[in-house]
Amino acid sequence: MRYAIVIEQAESNFSAYVPDLPGCIATGGTIEEAEQQIREAIAFHLEGLRADGIAAPPASSHVEYVDIAA
Repeated sequence: MRYAIVIEQAESNFSAYVPDLPGCIATGGTIEEAEQQIREAIAFHLEGLRADGIAAPPASSHVEYVDIAA
């Protein structure tokens, strides 16, 4: 399974979330740490869904970058 993640810079760290998994969030001191933490959060989130008998939602987010002329 492949989910899109978003990593944003906060005041003093980075935060990450998964648009297709509401409530699945993580933080880290660096981008790399935030990415590692969100990977663990996704695994934990999906494990919790399975334990509750809920199917993992399909990945449906589409990510693109848009170039804007300044």
